[in-house]
Amino acid sequence: MPPQPTFTLGIEEEFQVVDPETRELRSHISEMFAEGEKRLKDEIKREMHEAVIEVGTPICTDVEHARREVTRLRREIINLVRESGLRIAASGTHPISHWASVPITSNERYDQIVYDLQMVARANLIFGLHVHVAIEDPETRIHVMNAARYFLPHVFALSVNSPFWCGQNTGWKSYRAKVFERFPRTGLPDSFRSASEFEEYVQLLIKTKCIDNAKKIWWDVRPHPFFPTLEYRICDVPLRVDETICIAALFQAITYKLWTLYRKNMGWRLYRRMLLNENKARAARFGIQGKLIDFGRMEEVPYTELLEELLAFVDDVVDELGSREAVYYARTIVSGGTGADRQLKVYEETNDLKKVVDYIISETEHGVV
Repeated sequence: MPPQPTFTLGIEEEFQVVDPETRELRSHISEMFAEGEKRLKDEIKREMHEAVIEVGTPICTDVEHARREVTRLRREIINLVRESGLRIAASGTHPISHWASVPITSNERYDQIVYDLQMVARANLIFGLHVHVAIEDPETRIHVMNAARYFLPHVFALSVNSPFWCGQNTGWKSYRAKVFERFPRTGLPDSFRSASEFEEYVQLLIKTKCIDNAKKIWWDVRPHPFFPTLEYRICDVPLRVDETICIAALFQAITYKLWTLYRKNMGWRLYRRMLLNENKARAARFGIQGKLIDFGRMEEVPYTELLEELLAFVDDVVDELGSREAVYYARTIVSGGTGADRQLKVYEETNDLKKVVDYIISETEHGVV
């Protein structure tokens, strides 16, 4: 058995750059971004659309370290864009702006994606949260990924934060998920028997010119092509730092718990992707308000019941990880509503999507500035 993984964390958040007067998305000013690169170096990245800024933490030893880094980076980005009279907003989609009015970043990689996918790429104006959990051994990484797929909808439901699209109430709690599924090689992955089987799959796609490298595999969880991590990519970017940290802590705890089972040769039952997709669709549509399927019992179960089962499942590892408070913040999300629930409440009270944008901006800054 390989050495125990380190389970260190890395967190990436994608933010909207917003004009506080019009509340529309604004292309970031090149001088502003250059200043950001000067201050944050490789912690800040351009994305395919010019109104998107991504920030990523350094490697974090534990959840509280991650909290400090996520808070620091949000503060830096908020201050950076304010110097240009703009604001940062954390939501999986922008409530008002139309993707066709937002320019694409000039970059060889993005140019190729737009050439390959055309309007599907241009319309992919979405904002996610990516959580990396280190598992240094490739074989272990694949086996933990196989088992972790089952829990993705459970965590995703807590993150849903994109009910509006191009000025419309979509009826979905995460419309971001519906936009992104138009891309190839997205969604929940199949299971793989081994690391070598996964590598054979990647090499076949490269050989047949489907992709040039494994970064164009955009699954909801993937072995990162360049880092020794499992990268969880299913979630909308949440409104608040507390929500981001809760989700990261849950993914870390699930990863750790599944590793402890794998180490003891105790497997977790693997379900077909087709079945797991049923739960993902329910989470995207209803968030925490609906029911997910307990495939072992073969019945629908209220989301809150399955969440409590998940919390019980990881309870024996959270103290070792130092993440009990962060993991159990999931109950606070359930009692207060997800980002989507809270956006919809503001809209119901005001009937004004500009007020929703204002709310997103204020929540993004909560506890940060």
